[in-house]
Amino acid sequence: MIPAGFDYVRAESVAHAAGLLAVDPDAKLLAGGHSLVPLMKLRLATPSALVDIGRLDTLRYVRDEGGHLAIGALTRHRTLEADPVVAARAGLLATAAAEVGDPQVRHRGTIGGSLAHGDPASDLPAALLALDAEYVLTGPAGRRTVPAAGFHRGFLETALEPAEILTEVRVPAGVERFAFAKFRSRAIDWAVVGVAAAATAGGIRVALVNMAPTPIRALAVEAALAAGAPAAQAARLADDGTEPPADVNASAGFRRHLARVLTARVLGELAPS
Repeated sequence: MIPAGFDYVRAESVAHAAGLLAVDPDAKLLAGGHSLVPLMKLRLATPSALVDIGRLDTLRYVRDEGGHLAIGALTRHRTLEADPVVAARAGLLATAAAEVGDPQVRHRGTIGGSLAHGDPASDLPAALLALDAEYVLTGPAGRRTVPAAGFHRGFLETALEPAEILTEVRVPAGVERFAFAKFRSRAIDWAVVGVAAAATAGGIRVALVNMAPTPIRALAVEAALAAGAPAAQAARLADDGTEPPADVNASAGFRRHLARVLTARVLGELAPS
């Protein structure tokens, strides 16, 4: 499979990349390339140009900012998996990153690319939704922050404007316990269904992978837990308000079943020892 023709430009800075996107709305950013390149090979994506930001090391960092953990958008999955600061301050993110694809993918894929692609079957968006993260978007008009809950707008659609770049992920402190589980056909496959949960002093947040056109919170589960329901009872509500897809991997009904089973599993792991 051969992609359609395109121009290639290596960005020298975030401002340079944003300027190129502003001039050509049909251009696409290239970071790790694991999401975009397969679509191009199938000609499901036909960008006029690729703006390569993969060598902008200013977007590759993990910093403890006290009240939150700041992660540069070009930080690779492998770094998230292995970095001791991420493990200490955002263990759910480290756990989810370790479940992405295979080692080759984790050494090339980036957190920003995973989020900006907007695939509801991706693990990291749901983990960050459970962590109540926020994203820094940078464009010609400056910088703005968007909460994880408002970033994903639809299937492969996000809050990014045409000339904006996701430059940083901020994960707030305060998660006391966490758990992550997913079901997949093979070890390297996308999740058929996944569940991420984070316990804080304010309650438990539960997010679902591949149960709707976007990553979503299992709000019925959270409400039941807040009202004092046992974990097993709350988990039965995991598929309430969801829109699971039906495809070659699973029917919508099987995904609903998996959501309930996996939610029960992660809630069991959250129980204080």
